[in-house]
Amino acid sequence: MEQLTEASPRAAAPLLQLRGVEKQFVQPVDIAGRIANLLGANNQPAVVQAVAGVDLEIRTGEVIGVVGESGCGKSTLGRVIADISPASSGEVSYLGKRLQDMSASERRAYALGVQMIFQNPMASLNPRMRVLDIIGEAPVVHGIVTASEVRDYVAGLMRQVGLDPDYAQRYPHQFSGGQRQRIGIARALALKPRLIVCDEAVAALDVSIQAQVLNLFLELRREFDLTYLFISHNLGVVGHVSDRVVIMYLGRVVESAPTDVICRLPVTKMLAVTGSTATAAPVSRSLAGRPLMETSHAEASCPKPMAKSSKARALEIFGVFICGSLGEQKTARADPATLRVGILQWSAGHACTQLRNSIFPLALPAALM
Repeated sequence: MEQLTEASPRAAAPLLQLRGVEKQFVQPVDIAGRIANLLGANNQPAVVQAVAGVDLEIRTGEVIGVVGESGCGKSTLGRVIADISPASSGEVSYLGKRLQDMSASERRAYALGVQMIFQNPMASLNPRMRVLDIIGEAPVVHGIVTASEVRDYVAGLMRQVGLDPDYAQRYPHQFSGGQRQRIGIARALALKPRLIVCDEAVAALDVSIQAQVLNLFLELRREFDLTYLFISHNLGVVGHVSDRVVIMYLGRVVESAPTDVICRLPVTKMLAVTGSTATAAPVSRSLAGRPLMETSHAEASCPKPMAKSSKARALEIFGVFICGSLGEQKTARADPATLRVGILQWSAGHACTQLRNSIFPLALPAALM
């Protein structure tokens, strides 16, 4: 049986690959609605498109930041990648092999190899379990360590995340927020994963503790050669840890580029508008000085995930580019193809026919002009 290892022919493939991944949540018609349907009503199930056709590649050792407003599908995408919430459609491949084609042992290797750190550490930790059991239970169940070795194993993990092993007999409520998040990190590391999905892992912490936890992530990356998918709505946090940034809106990826390019030259208009008003993060402040176009079009169009025309309206917003002279708009009314606006940067939208080097120093290919 073929094993998913570095020695396999698929070793050159991305660590994780998504193709056309979608996730829908369906609220069925309740009993009153079904009775009304018998009398001639036409009540239909409510469908929320949380993730809509996402394509993404994650390479070994890479840190990808996923940025977007609340409700854009970031956390749902992370749960799909961690296999907590299976995708409604599309393909998820791990080490070059699709999940649906994996054997039971390969699927187990995927489940252990992709772990998740949750946004609210208190809600994700069992309040009735001691730290020793929270961190050590899964390694024992999966045969990584024996029951007689678990104490030393947990003690080592606690030291690595900056916790005193003497605290192993305490309960989660006896720790501070930053310490609880470190417990969550140790729990994820306990299964020796290759990819960790960090879902707003520092959002609930104050600024000083955020810095400590972010530095811990970077240290663990160097020590264990970890790959991260770092989900956040804070561009400053993402810019500190990420190699590449993916921007989501209404369940779609609307821009992808290296971190320095995104922070210096965001093509997605909504990100630039957010940067003009954000003052908390250093990276966001650097965007505040950029001259921005009129925002009346974006403010007038506020698509919602359940609206029938949400996709068209979202594309309409992201078809607005900063082009020609400052303040000029070019709106995409049709479904645009993904266009490359630099060697490593692409964005959803129509190309502008007039670009100023002062706005877009990266030149478009001649075919797109």
